[in-house]
Amino acid sequence: MSDQKVRVETHGRVATLFLVNPPMNVVTLGLTRQMSAALDALAADPGIGALVLCGEGDRAFCAGSDIKEFPRLIAEQGIVSQKLGKENDTYGQVAHFPKPTVAAIEGLALGGGLELASGCDLIVASANSHMGLPEVKLGGFPGSGGTVRVTNRIGMGRAKEMMLLGDMIDAETALAWGLINRIAPQGGALNLARELATRMAEGPAQAAFACKTALQNAVDLPEAEAIQRSLDLSEALSQTGDFKEGVTAFAEKRPANWRDKLDRKVFGA
Repeated sequence: MSDQKVRVETHGRVATLFLVNPPMNVVTLGLTRQMSAALDALAADPGIGALVLCGEGDRAFCAGSDIKEFPRLIAEQGIVSQKLGKENDTYGQVAHFPKPTVAAIEGLALGGGLELASGCDLIVASANSHMGLPEVKLGGFPGSGGTVRVTNRIGMGRAKEMMLLGDMIDAETALAWGLINRIAPQGGALNLARELATRMAEGPAQAAFACKTALQNAVDLPEAEAIQRSLDLSEALSQTGDFKEGVTAFAEKRPANWRDKLDRKVFGA
């Protein structure tokens, strides 16, 4: 079996990062390291305007952690130091990726797989997909950001239901709860995710970054501070070429011609 656990494809300004660990694309220590390196490279690539995360094949986006690694990690007291700490860092790279992100779920997204997907801006799932956080059935709980990011998406009551019962939910339920954004036909999650990613990649990159930053601030900061930060972002954005182009295009009743590349220094980042 190949040691290569991730693969990147590029279509225009959209990169697709595949988890490649068939048949269920479970998360290993090696996959986490490779995904982190790929995310760093894609974040720095000015030619990439949006990112799609997808699992190889049609059985699973990702069915969670490779349980076979656990006995050694438990014996070495390395569950956090060797595994969860690094997973949280890598999933955090997804959650704070500077460009729009879309998860494409085909089949199962369980445990760490759902925690990874929940770090994306949008989630698309196929009609036959199922999602769950079954860690309680192993005597654990979601330790790679799920208690925060899934809860932010669906609220405390539903998050407790998912985590304390450990049961799976189907795509229709996930959509009704706000866990996912769109349902695609079976086999169509990746195509729909790429369509949405392309729309965002073709938009104004600086505005997308400002929007993502302001929304994260709304979660992380007290209300007054989050609002002040949004004003600071607006001030910085108002001096960009794309903002001026957007205003001019609106006045001239024509499509805007977005030209700016993402430059986080504009926002002091």
